[in-house]
Amino acid sequence: MSSANREGGGNLPRTGMCRCGRVELGIGAAPLLTVACRCTGCQRMASSAFSPSVTVPSRGFAVTKGNTVAGGLHDDSDHRFRRHGPSWPFTRPDRGPGGAIVNARPTMLVDPGPLAVPFVETMKSEKLPWVTTPAVRRFEGFPSADVHAGLTEAFANE
Repeated sequence: MSSANREGGGNLPRTGMCRCGRVELGIGAAPLLTVACRCTGCQRMASSAFSPSVTVPSRGFAVTKGNTVAGGLHDDSDHRFRRHGPSWPFTRPDRGPGGAIVNARPTMLVDPGPLAVPFVETMKSEKLPWVTTPAVRRFEGFPSADVHAGLTEAFANE
């Protein structure tokens, strides 16, 4: 699938919301990567077998309505949740609004289309064995920073 198809044929910006509509978000930049994380932390926060993410540059992401609060693990990542319920709309992996990227949940988008299809699967070592994804790259853990750069290039050229 070409990067143009992942963008929905240039169909940006994309908008999304939580189930009740109190938090709305917007993606206005082409995705850098799509991921399914299988770590047990993501399984617990997503209440699912994995957490889907679409990675976008921070400058191309905005919360357009409502507020979010910190939640999940209090590590180097800033996991953001709805104040009024258990939705997990996005994570800033490098802490705070000045970070370079945002991992948004594509399932929050009104029309996630190909942005919900994972190119990469991480933490295969913790996956539930009965769930599969169409990811074309899989890692037992998290890919290192030098590998990550190659993944975004491969994703763009796929």
